[in-house]
Amino acid sequence: MRSFWKDVSVSAVVAGFVAVLVGFTSSIAIIFAAAQAVGADTAQTASWIWALGLGTGLTSLGLSLWTRQPVLTAWSTPGAALIAASQGIALPDAVGAFLVCAGLILLVSVTGWFEKLMDRIPMAIAAALLAGVLTRFALDATLAAHTQPLLIVGMTAAFLAGRRWWPRYAVPGVLLAGIVLAASQGLLHLGSVDGGLARPVWVSPQFSLHAVVGLGLPLFVVTMASQNLPGVAAQRAAGYSIPVSPTVGATGLASLVLAPFGGFALNLAAITAAICMGREAHEQPERRYTASAAAGVFYIAVGLAGGAVAGLLGAFPKELVIGIAGLALLGTIGGGLASALQQERHRDAALLTYVVTLSGLSVAGIGSAFWGVLAGALALLVSQRRH
Repeated sequence: MRSFWKDVSVSAVVAGFVAVLVGFTSSIAIIFAAAQAVGADTAQTASWIWALGLGTGLTSLGLSLWTRQPVLTAWSTPGAALIAASQGIALPDAVGAFLVCAGLILLVSVTGWFEKLMDRIPMAIAAALLAGVLTRFALDATLAAHTQPLLIVGMTAAFLAGRRWWPRYAVPGVLLAGIVLAASQGLLHLGSVDGGLARPVWVSPQFSLHAVVGLGLPLFVVTMASQNLPGVAAQRAAGYSIPVSPTVGATGLASLVLAPFGGFALNLAAITAAICMGREAHEQPERRYTASAAAGVFYIAVGLAGGAVAGLLGAFPKELVIGIAGLALLGTIGGGLASALQQERHRDAALLTYVVTLSGLSVAGIGSAFWGVLAGALALLVSQRRH
């Protein structure tokens, strides 16, 4: 911990906060919808926030300090959408499905199957995958100027000025400018903040074939394909080499423990992790782990403080969140594209991966990240056979 306090910086802490802000506000509505779909009451829904916040925070903090790398975890947003779309599954049966999903994540980690798969993905495809996942946020930030032009233009000006004169604090400057501009336009809704604390509520699991096949197995597939796959790719594209099996295994174990309280599926983060892995978090790559560790602390606060923190993060207008995410990820997007297109023999496969991933294609509940990698791998296979 002595070295942590030596390595930490204001920019790293702000990057961690921005990562949590983006991760929480972009998916909280889906989590509420998922909880309601399986019949959770108000107290049980608050328990879901407690479990997800605590699980994400503890794994992010613990893995970052252990590996000394920016390892950020998250809950499975595609998984939450899958739960929200489910029908006829009671909460105890859903918890049983969550446990099956967590057990399968733990299994592929212990056996090393997932790590072996990741080792066969070329760096160009991993970098293109990361760029494709993140570019959507930059496009959304640009489109947000249609509804809040003054806010987005002001934040962009603050970003450019920060990159010119104080690059280490460019993102904190954007966040501060966004808050000031939003407040001046009456866009901050602080009236929704209350002091409520979330409390864990245990739900005894039940195992039914309908829930396991209809929810547990699809939840496992979308979590691995749409979350853990781009999560590892983001780490490698940024130049980090995390121990994949133990790291993913830790998320599976945390999901196993927290499933009865609403922790449906934890996984590696990609989009929010990129915020902690960029130059804006810290100029020195070996000290960027403090950003993900700070994000872990903020996630723990989200889980424990429940209503108060949720209301505070929800007070920010969506354009502010979208804008700061898009601007904070610009450097990572550029680096990913540069790495993806560097080698001519991988260029076609990388471009195909990037385009398919950016498209947002979803088939059978599996997101575009998986299909982008698949398209790139097939293109690479054809190219290698031709040569």
